[in-house]
Amino acid sequence: QVQLVVAGGGLVQAGGSLRLSCAASISFFSINGMGWYRQAPGKQRELVATITSGNSTNYAESVKGRFTIFRDNAKNTVYLQMNSLKPEDTAVYYCNADVKRIIGGVVDGAVRYWGQGTQVTVSS
Repeated sequence: QVQLVVAGGGLVQAGGSLRLSCAASISFFSINGMGWYRQAPGKQRELVATITSGNSTNYAESVKGRFTIFRDNAKNTVYLQMNSLKPEDTAVYYCNADVKRIIGGVVDGAVRYWGQGTQVTVSS
């Protein structure tokens, strides 16, 4: 069973910064890509940022230029650096990992795992 341990949420004033981390219990070699999502009260979960095994990144328009997703392969950890935070960034943040599924020694798709959420609250 793959575990993703999330840390780094908290309360911050508007304009401040936070860094979230998501540590995987397996090597990045076994992971196609990872991502951060968030869910605000009364809203659907939405994509924030993703990073592939080749280090290609993708961001929601609302966070471009403010958030950065990056990875530390030695620590099997993905980070989300959040700068210039706004009250509308308030949400529970989740990370996920698309883990390669190996059948008969052959990669056959992937299985998505989720970490526990961490609350990010931005006060105005």
